[in-house]
Amino acid sequence: MSTLAVAGGRVLLPNHSIEQADVLVDADAGEILDVAPDLAPEADETLDASGGLVIPGLVNAHGHAAMTLLRGYADDKPLEAWLQEDIWPAEAELTPEDVAAGTRLAAVEMIRSGTTAFADMYFHVGEVVEAVREAGLRARVGHGVVTVGKDEEAARADFAESLSVAEEYDGAADGRIRTAVMPHAPHTVGTGYFEEFVPAAREAGLPFHFHLNETEAYLDPVAEEAGVRPTEYADDLGLLAEDTWVAHGVHLDSGEVDRLAESDTAVVHCPASNMKLASGMAPVQAMLDAGVPVALGTDGAASNNDLDLFGELRDAAMLGKLAADDAEAVDADAAVRMATEGGAEALGFDGGRIEAGAKADLAVVDLEAAHLTPQHDLVSHLTYAVRGSDVRHTVCDGAVLMRDREVLTLDEEAVRERAEEAASELVARAED
Repeated sequence: MSTLAVAGGRVLLPNHSIEQADVLVDADAGEILDVAPDLAPEADETLDASGGLVIPGLVNAHGHAAMTLLRGYADDKPLEAWLQEDIWPAEAELTPEDVAAGTRLAAVEMIRSGTTAFADMYFHVGEVVEAVREAGLRARVGHGVVTVGKDEEAARADFAESLSVAEEYDGAADGRIRTAVMPHAPHTVGTGYFEEFVPAAREAGLPFHFHLNETEAYLDPVAEEAGVRPTEYADDLGLLAEDTWVAHGVHLDSGEVDRLAESDTAVVHCPASNMKLASGMAPVQAMLDAGVPVALGTDGAASNNDLDLFGELRDAAMLGKLAADDAEAVDADAAVRMATEGGAEALGFDGGRIEAGAKADLAVVDLEAAHLTPQHDLVSHLTYAVRGSDVRHTVCDGAVLMRDREVLTLDEEAVRERAEEAASELVARAED
């Protein structure tokens, strides 16, 4: 057994108390062995956390990693116009090599900002899997399904691909990669295709991930076709369940919130994307009060425009107060839980907390900075003051992915150069 000690710092424990302690990791098994003072002498390797706070690795529970190539390509538009006029035409030109380049760029950005696990709904999933394997991250991946605008043969093939991809890649990268079936949204996939493929996916034990009630425009097509709101429609189709997690949940009424809670379906709050696209304010505190599992996500970099989950922590807490008209809503403790334990639970990973037996997914935040002084309340700092650039070390599955702000698993300069080239060529094709 090879061991790693993250030593000399303070540690955020599962109850969000802070203690001076070391974290001892079984690097081979990727699990935490112990959390206690003076464990460094027992370890084969040490990461210096002096002056820092050891936290669970952050979990970005909804996104489209390769959209880093479209960062800054189209801004300041409402969602439907942004998708139809800019994003979908560009994505139609994506090659597998583009997805590989964009996903590697996303991986570097997430590693540098303390994210150790993420969800990805996109295309060319084999390239995504290979990038995740190289980066050393943990991920739940899937092929996004859209049937609108396609003939029956193409639509059925698209949904069938989501199932086959989920079965093919589940457990890849020594178990760090899990999969899901990922229909884009209730209104962008035809009812008949849901009725055909959902039972097959359930029979195979595959979870689901999809967009739900992101904007008001998501509501009308379902209401017109099915006569109910999208959450009830999804439930009737067998989509809601403990192993399902949905993105956004902005325009939910109280009945839909209750239905999500009763089915134990998790919701991923994406505050920056929701603000940028003027999608609305999700009722996060109402969901928490009802017992809905809530996680955090950045969405794609084209609508954020970064993958720094610490920014989402701050946005979630602040926007949650506005949405509830209550300064006590979505407090710092709740926001940190959404970004760690909540995300891990939504994606079905045994992480998001620092204790013996949990997955060794960790980040060390350097507290020696003017914007983190004084240190009255470090949970407050994680929500309202810490930036991704404050992360000093990142560990996933017991492996050190970044040491002293140097990414070890990917060649950052080469990744950036290749992404810049791919992005330029992609835009040129899209605008030709």
